[in-house]
Amino acid sequence: MPPKSKDKGRKAVAQKKKKNSGAALRRDEARRAKAAKEQLTQRLQGLEAELEGARSETKAIYAEMSRQQQALQKKMAAQNKQLEEQARDLREQLETCQRKAKTAREEAEQALGERDQVLAQLRAHVEDMEAKYEELLHGSLDQLLARMRAVRPQWDGDVLRLHARHKEQLRQFGLNPLDI
Repeated sequence: MPPKSKDKGRKAVAQKKKKNSGAALRRDEARRAKAAKEQLTQRLQGLEAELEGARSETKAIYAEMSRQQQALQKKMAAQNKQLEEQARDLREQLETCQRKAKTAREEAEQALGERDQVLAQLRAHVEDMEAKYEELLHGSLDQLLARMRAVRPQWDGDVLRLHARHKEQLRQFGLNPLDI
């Protein structure tokens, strides 16, 4: 073969090899691209699954928090209602106690007033009785003194006679009445 044709054959073989190697490169690149696409697809599916899991978990957390918030609101509402009822009951008890205290105070004031009035009446009665007893006592003493004055001359005479008689009896027994 002439050198030209040899060169042409070599060139053709080289071109063929070049074509084959280009196709092989493109096939390798296509396989790598396909593998990378599959990896990316799998990774994307994994991320989507994680995202869905995170969304589901977020929804569950939100639902739980909402449930807890509602439970707390119900509990607080029940406590508020209970406290309001207790406050109302305590206000009613306070009002009742205040009414009773007012009534008791009024009754005590009335009883004290009545007691003071009775004491005043008793004092007046005692003073009146004291005055009457004093008058009676003075009257009785005056009468007694008048009787004693009236009877005194007679008593004086009786006493002198009795005295003289006793004196005489002492002398009869031999005694000096002045010595006794």
